[in-house]
Amino acid sequence: MTVKIFGKGKKVARLRRHARLRKKIIGTAERPRLVVTRTNRNMIAQVVDDTKGITLVSASTLNDDFTGFEGTKTDAAKKVGELIAEKAKAAGISAVVFDRGGNKYHGRVAAVAEGAREGGLAL
Repeated sequence: MTVKIFGKGKKVARLRRHARLRKKIIGTAERPRLVVTRTNRNMIAQVVDDTKGITLVSASTLNDDFTGFEGTKTDAAKKVGELIAEKAKAAGISAVVFDRGGNKYHGRVAAVAEGAREGGLAL
């Protein structure tokens, strides 16, 4: 997979980092990829099997579980991690590889990983 991304700015830099990460990180049936997508308001997490090209489970702050959620965005991100771990364990997945999507492993992205670990997923 060759991706050439040119230009300046935060988005372009994140896409360049993500392309560099994806050279090394591949989700398999035994150990699928946990993809974290971060927006200014929401966190989305998906467990993807790259060999088949399908999403196995997903969770986000857009789900019905978060309608009455009170707390910070970091707290919500941690809850997303716990939800994705719960759904993955129900689907028979115990270990994943973490794809931070080109974002720094800090703040809300790290909170998703911590929540997933606390939920019982091996990252």
